[in-house]
Amino acid sequence: MVVAGSRGGGGGRWCRAVGLAGGVVAVLLPFRLPSPSPGASLPLQYKPFQGHYHNITAKVMASSPLVVSPLFLLTLASSCLLFLQPHPCNANSLISCLFDKIYNFGDSISDTGNIIRQKPINPAATPFASLPYGETFFKHATGRCANGRLMIDFIANASGLPFLNPYLEKDADFRHGVNFAVGGATALPAEFLAEKNIVNLYTNSSLKLQLDWMSKHLDCTRTIEGGCLEKRKTSLFVLGEIGGNDYGYSLIEGIKTMQEIKNLVPEVVATIISGVRRVIMSYGAVRVVVPGIFANGCFPIFLTVYQTNNSSAYDKRGCLKEIDSIAYYHNKKLQEAIQELKSEYPDVIIVYVDYNRAFQWLFDHAVRLGFDGKSTQKACCGIGGDYNFDFTNLCNSEVPVCPNPNQFISWDGIHLTEAAYKRMAEWLIDDMLPKLQCCV
Repeated sequence: MVVAGSRGGGGGRWCRAVGLAGGVVAVLLPFRLPSPSPGASLPLQYKPFQGHYHNITAKVMASSPLVVSPLFLLTLASSCLLFLQPHPCNANSLISCLFDKIYNFGDSISDTGNIIRQKPINPAATPFASLPYGETFFKHATGRCANGRLMIDFIANASGLPFLNPYLEKDADFRHGVNFAVGGATALPAEFLAEKNIVNLYTNSSLKLQLDWMSKHLDCTRTIEGGCLEKRKTSLFVLGEIGGNDYGYSLIEGIKTMQEIKNLVPEVVATIISGVRRVIMSYGAVRVVVPGIFANGCFPIFLTVYQTNNSSAYDKRGCLKEIDSIAYYHNKKLQEAIQELKSEYPDVIIVYVDYNRAFQWLFDHAVRLGFDGKSTQKACCGIGGDYNFDFTNLCNSEVPVCPNPNQFISWDGIHLTEAAYKRMAEWLIDDMLPKLQCCV
């Protein structure tokens, strides 16, 4: 008979074939059984087996009267293979992609701590190094702009990898990838935005700076043949979400018309596409995820700034239509540019990820997903006004926090709660997995 079980210490699986008359033939094969079903607990560093085939070891006990032929051993090994898969394809998990690293670029939606490790432009505007930020999952502040984990954390976990450490963390473990995202970062360089009188109060970080960080991290260029590019073939590159702040700063300051803000879209999209080209050409990326941006009209910060008695300004969700139109335009142009890029690099998997569609799904099914239907547009950590948000009293250790953040979509009026990010990540993973073509 054939029995599958765990092999001690190696993390693989072995197949044992038991012969007749007490004779035992043990066949060791380095294959993993199919990945655990969705919902099964996985250690953060769980990874599918990626080693070389071990030598098949067979031993016939001397006391056995049975003579085992090579054909019999081959038959047993073949039978074992029927139960085992060298490259499991779990349709519900990114583990099937066998990513060994994730490289992430973006802003506060995915920053895991760079914002609190760089020199801030305005320390008072970056409270993310203190509680209540991080209180739900980590029990301390990590630099994440939320009460707990972010979408990139859930994506890493679904890939069988640990959370990504921020690039600016000294002596960090980067064996499983790096997070270059910075809270408040823009797609366009700060100098370009300054020429248009758009001021970033949080950071001078841009997509270009983050890509330059990656060059320093890898310490390699296109002139290096082989090694550098080959190592990236098992990596996932996540380029964004980024670009939302390019428009958001103008919206907050109120110094630009909606059309003037939309005029930035071609420049922002071109910068993102240039970044995708760079990770492909310079870093050897073969799988790149490019998220769109959120429609900001549903966020307490913009609902407060642009609050009006004109009911026609709001959609059926209670979100500001004119604010949302910027994101719709950006995402449309980004998708068009990605389609052109796919024809330019037919051997590279480039996936557009629709953050805004996932966000709208979250709103439309909020109650069913466990959120308080009356608080979908209110900040959990905040005070004042119809949306529990006040620019003069942003979320910090002195501001009250709602009793159950898991029932709120918005954490601080600007960013989402861990519960919201978790639900969105689940939707996004289901959507992106077949597009990544890991199981082809």
